[in-house]
Amino acid sequence: MTKFLLAVHVLAAIVAIGPVTVAASMFPPAARRALAAPDDTRATETLQLLHRICRVYAVVGVVVPVFGFATASSMRVLGSAWLIVSIALTALAALVLATLVLPAQTALVEGAGTREKTARLAMFTGVFNLLWAAVTILMIVRPGSTTGA
Repeated sequence: MTKFLLAVHVLAAIVAIGPVTVAASMFPPAARRALAAPDDTRATETLQLLHRICRVYAVVGVVVPVFGFATASSMRVLGSAWLIVSIALTALAALVLATLVLPAQTALVEGAGTREKTARLAMFTGVFNLLWAAVTILMIVRPGSTTGA
């Protein structure tokens, strides 16, 4: 059962978190292009699509920690420091996405944007991506793991 939970957890992370990180990273440059050409409907449609991808996959991404907890429980590592740090970083990444990235994207999609706001959004997106990178590294390295990894 542990291997099944782990496989679902990893697949969910790839399928759910991957699109959010890519679409969120693509959004600020697309927003700058849309701001530079306000009459370009294709640029506006691109922004809307990227924002929708981020919103939908953010919701789908809830599956990742759910299966992560199930996997950790099955492996009996819920009290491990590396896992606790991973949980905290995951919660922080979710907070950054929900309170900084998505609202800034919404404002830009709705036309309340400036070039400065796209730069700030790029920074928030970078923080979100770095948090996920740190979680990924912790999941692979697992300090103190008995696997020797």
